[in-house]
Amino acid sequence: MAAVLAESQQEIDAFMRSVIGRVATGPEYSKGLSFEEARTVMHYILRDVADPIQVGVYLIALRMKRETNDENGGSLQAILDQTDRVIADVDTVVDIAEPYDGYMRGAPVTAFLPALLAACGLPAVSHGLEDVGPKFGVTQRKVLRDAGIDVDLTCAQAVERINNSDIGWGYVDQANFCKSLHDLVPLRKRIIKRPVLTTVEVLAKPICGKISTHLMTGYVHKPYPPVYERLAKLAGFDSAVLVRGVEGGVTPALNKPAKYFEYHGEQGELIEIDVSPSDLGIEQAKRCVPVPQHTTQTDSNGEDIVDVDALSKASAQAGLEALDGKEGPAKDCLTYSAAIMLQHLGKAKSLKQGVKVVSDVIASGKAMSCFQTS
Repeated sequence: MAAVLAESQQEIDAFMRSVIGRVATGPEYSKGLSFEEARTVMHYILRDVADPIQVGVYLIALRMKRETNDENGGSLQAILDQTDRVIADVDTVVDIAEPYDGYMRGAPVTAFLPALLAACGLPAVSHGLEDVGPKFGVTQRKVLRDAGIDVDLTCAQAVERINNSDIGWGYVDQANFCKSLHDLVPLRKRIIKRPVLTTVEVLAKPICGKISTHLMTGYVHKPYPPVYERLAKLAGFDSAVLVRGVEGGVTPALNKPAKYFEYHGEQGELIEIDVSPSDLGIEQAKRCVPVPQHTTQTDSNGEDIVDVDALSKASAQAGLEALDGKEGPAKDCLTYSAAIMLQHLGKAKSLKQGVKVVSDVIASGKAMSCFQTS
């Protein structure tokens, strides 16, 4: 059911004053919004009919109050309502939803995961944007562009790549599947704090499979798995893998035991799964691909400052080398994440078998072929 929206600017202004009055009255007296109220507010924000100062106050106040399930859900539903969505001509699509604000503490290589999964028989899509706060880190878009991939495809063009069995994967930018949401990036940079948008935007689901679509995303804080479970089911994902990953991404730490959660089906329960990299033959001293020394410089306070563009280029190089079979943390990161998804969707009976499938696909050259084919 579509949200019932006010038509006059006077009614919109009155509604915005009402919701701000409820969510911005401090930790003791703030009140939560209903699903439909949160959906309506976000519709006004995405339609650019709400006062930008009020929008900033609302997003900050909601964050400081801490969003409820209804507020998260209503905000996501408004984004889903505005998203240009395309169905691929393949039965199944894996949606890899990495943090849109990127990485700063390691060299991320998960931009290469969709191609690796495609080579293993699982068509996949990833999505993101150039940069956004609070982290302003290395994003999928940056890494893929530095690896020579066109990152400005429409959803229809990305689907053509996914439909092509020699490729099987694609990247779509937020600017092309939900422009009204992408238009909020300048405002988000100005409000600084992490808004509800950071939580829900990764679930926009721009490309779906004919039969099923499966989410793979990450989290950091312990309360988030059930939050993402509810949101994933609201968005219509047929299953989900929620990884407690490095910097909120989809790769567990390489140097210690970790966990992830999964569900299958709308009524499926969220199940916790413990994993250990050593059980999969992964032995690394650090939790992820280290930040290369040449990508950082020391400021006047003695703190290391990461050059995001340099780190992006280093990540692209590491990812390409991993797909080409070079042993090391980059290959381990991709293998680990891919094995989890292969087991989740029944393409491998165990994580160990998933590791073997991935290793064979990389050794055959198919993974690199899927990535480089245009």
